[in-house]
Amino acid sequence: MRLSTRLLRWYSRSGRALPWRETRDPYAILVSEVMLQQTQVSRVIPAYGRFLRKFPTLAALTRAPLGDVLRAWSGLGYNRRARDLHRIARANPLGLPRSVSHLDSLPGVGAYTAAAVACFAYGERVAFADTNIRRVLGRVLLGRVATAAEAVSLDEAELPREAADRWHHAVMDIGARYCAARDPHCRECPLLSVCRAKGAGPAVVGRRQTAYRTSDRRVRGRIVAALRGRGASFSARDLTRRIADDRAPALAERLRAEGLLVRAGRRYRLP
Repeated sequence: MRLSTRLLRWYSRSGRALPWRETRDPYAILVSEVMLQQTQVSRVIPAYGRFLRKFPTLAALTRAPLGDVLRAWSGLGYNRRARDLHRIARANPLGLPRSVSHLDSLPGVGAYTAAAVACFAYGERVAFADTNIRRVLGRVLLGRVATAAEAVSLDEAELPREAADRWHHAVMDIGARYCAARDPHCRECPLLSVCRAKGAGPAVVGRRQTAYRTSDRRVRGRIVAALRGRGASFSARDLTRRIADDRAPALAERLRAEGLLVRAGRRYRLP
């Protein structure tokens, strides 16, 4: 039995019910993919619903001030993603492009997100690989976690002629449910009998990241959060006192340079 047949049968019985899998709207799918870039599914589900209730269409997002978009993004972090979505909407108010190459050229999208939108929204039979796909296809077919390039090649080789969207959802679900990075649940995995790794455990250890509690990203997030109130504005000195971190002035300037804050005189606010 082909791997795709096995996976699609499993997915029809056991796949996750996620809200972005219930639509073919390119805009809604783009929102979900951008949110999922660096945020767990459990946090994205409620945020996705809230965001689309406030900005249900590309045109609605186009009309909104960036400050309102950043407020709606609250709790997801990596606020540049919200800024990039807003820039995409302003540049494409009548609709998103269809081709992978044109989607890839959009701000903050990149090769993976472009291919995912083309597949999930437009039904394109296109190969791509996130971390789940790298682990699942790599372990099953190579006996180890695949590199990004290897995973895309494996995905392309195994893609069914139809239902490329369901295939990718299935592989991702196996990765999320069974084929974890550090503690895979191999005995319960429906692919155990065909997996070359067969419970060998993690093949690579991820690079340690800077602790979030002490990172610039945390301080940036607290600056944006402090300015989310309607009419809120603070000087650099005020921000330093409010968030109790001496990096606030330099990071506020960096946020301004990135278009995430504006400065009037000495005071910063959301756009």
